Amino acid sequence: MPDTARQPDVPVPPFEPYRAVTRLIERLHRLYLDVIRADLGRMGIEDISAVQALLLTNIGSAEVNVRTLMERGYYQGSNASYNLKKLVETGYLEQFRSPHDRRATIVRLTDKGHDLTRRFEALETTFAKDFDGEGGAFRTMIDQLTNLERDWTDYIRFGPRS
Repeated sequence: MPDTARQPDVPVPPFEPYRAVTRLIERLHRLYLDVIRADLGRMGIEDISAVQALLLTNIGSAEVNVRTLMERGYYQGSNASYNLKKLVETGYLEQFRSPHDRRATIVRLTDKGHDLTRRFEALETTFAKDFDGEGGAFRTMIDQLTNLERDWTDYIRFGPRS
């Protein structure tokens, strides 16, 4: 017979919701890469990885300095270099020297890259509508996650608050 005695309420430590959010962020990132991987498979695209497809969507329609991609925190040096090289080799990106600073490398999407990012934009639009319609919950999440990002950045740069 199960013990039905009431357990005393155990207080939840104040860090538990924070910990749950940080773990969820990590799981969601990996899961989103799986979503991209599955969609690439459905499209019959086998020449790039999910991480590389996500890199294309982060570049978008802009011409981006490779250093800027790394400074934004999207990618680490050797990882970014490898993925950019593969995207150039597979024809999704073109790479060239900046006309203003010959030391700087600029990348932009080719027509093939734009086509793929448009397909992912359609997928993202569907998920956005299915999940949040008008976008109110997303706006709230963005505000909260931006605050968390700012706090983490400040902690890294300046250490704990006094």
